[in-house]
Amino acid sequence: MRIGYGRVSTTDQNLDVQRAALEAAGCEEIYLDKISGKLTNRPELDKVMTRLRAGDTLVITKLDRLGRSLKHLLEVSAELEARAVDLVVLDQGLDTSTPVGRFMFQILGAVAEFERSLNVERTMDGLASARAKGKVGGRKNALTPAQVRHARFMRDERDEDGRPRHTVQEIADELGVGRATIYRALDPDRVG
Repeated sequence: MRIGYGRVSTTDQNLDVQRAALEAAGCEEIYLDKISGKLTNRPELDKVMTRLRAGDTLVITKLDRLGRSLKHLLEVSAELEARAVDLVVLDQGLDTSTPVGRFMFQILGAVAEFERSLNVERTMDGLASARAKGKVGGRKNALTPAQVRHARFMRDERDEDGRPRHTVQEIADELGVGRATIYRALDPDRVG
């Protein structure tokens, strides 16, 4: 079965051109979204992915109609391949049922992987440069050293029967932070 999917980003855009192209391509069912491609929740695409079976072909007009990003597009493509569903992209002339179409998607995957590795390398270079200049990344501590000492004092304070005078929640409330912050400050080796 040939199933078509189309999308426009805003409600004032028209889906008629995509619908006509998908009908001309012989799609037996057509699903259309009027929603931004950057959003993860696209109801009609979700329906399409549920509907597709091994041997089906998903037809789209352009690559950018399917994926939010190159990474997402490659993830969807890998899922389709794993489910034995072919992908046809009308405007780019890609068809993963052919060796050339599969090859083109492999090239896209290699380019995306290369781009990811370059981003990681640039990030590491930037962090190393910042450390060399004496800058430390990350979030600032929620508690000052004086507040940590105060939290320890409150934790260690006991009543006449030897029971703790303060709960962790009481300590957190006094310092204006969450309980997890108190746990991390008092026992940094604690997991969780």
